[in-house]
Amino acid sequence: MKWKVLVLRSVWFSLLAGIIFFAGVLIAVVPAHAQSVEEFYSDHVVELYIGFSPGGGYDAYGRLVARHIGRHIPGNPTVVVVNMDGAGSLKLANWLYNAAPKDGSVIGTVNRGVPFEPLVGVREMARFDATNFTWLGSANDEVTVCVAWERTGIKSFDELYERELIVAGTGQAGDDPLVRLIAGVLGARLRLVTGYAGANEANFAMERGEVDGRCAWSWSSVKSTRQHWLDNNNIEVLLQLGFQKHADLPEIPLMLDLARSEEERQIMRLVLVRGVLGRPFMAPPDIPADRAVALQRAFAATLTDPQFLTEAARQRLEIIPISGAEIQQLVIEAYATPEDVVAKTRDIIR
Repeated sequence: MKWKVLVLRSVWFSLLAGIIFFAGVLIAVVPAHAQSVEEFYSDHVVELYIGFSPGGGYDAYGRLVARHIGRHIPGNPTVVVVNMDGAGSLKLANWLYNAAPKDGSVIGTVNRGVPFEPLVGVREMARFDATNFTWLGSANDEVTVCVAWERTGIKSFDELYERELIVAGTGQAGDDPLVRLIAGVLGARLRLVTGYAGANEANFAMERGEVDGRCAWSWSSVKSTRQHWLDNNNIEVLLQLGFQKHADLPEIPLMLDLARSEEERQIMRLVLVRGVLGRPFMAPPDIPADRAVALQRAFAATLTDPQFLTEAARQRLEIIPISGAEIQQLVIEAYATPEDVVAKTRDIIR
């Protein structure tokens, strides 16, 4: 009889131990899933990665956003900046997509051309699907320019049909495709020297005389980082690249206006759409939906924050907000371009 009691007790204690164990598991798991957005961010530091070295335009915009966005994220987390340069920020895009935490604690900003690398760039190096990023938005709709240093004596774009201009590049995901677009479609005599880590390095190379110009330089960056070059007539603006002219440059030719056929215009638009993305910010794919919405709302609120706008004006950084939904749509539309146009574009800019 005693042995039956002992067996029953053993079974009972085993059952009780199992219940306690599973209750512990539930206690550990349920709060994690039920954790609010505010609770998550109050316990976490947000890392904002910049795909270039310090000192250039992307770095300036990235650090500006980092200083203000924490106030607009529920829980008001601390936001720290990390620079991860490499391959015109393609290194960062690959890392964000494949290796970064997918919990909403990491966001980044990359070159506006990076989302189109799998389409018209070095596809084997682009290990991501651009339509799957969690797009937060862009700080600006950018117009880029082609400039020549004063020592060249080049004053207009027309001169590039007869004279060669040596220009700096920052990689296939950076300036290089736009330089190749100008040369390949319009026939301008541009010689590309690539391999510079970012805009800052390219600018120093131009100043030192290693190269004589740049042909994919954001006009907002020219004004915010090298206004004294404009004031001192060190550089001459030759061409602007975008969907429309910048208000500051009414007399400078727009590349789209120089297209000689509808096919040339389609090719130009496929490459120049990156300008509308301007200064794009994103998070990895597959982060929790409520945190994704919180980050998108925080980014939008940051770009209209009076403190943010005051600092942006002081740094001469243009702010033309583009929503995450708009970027998503632009990326989807680009990937729907007819394959024959994509193939011709790829041949020109690679």
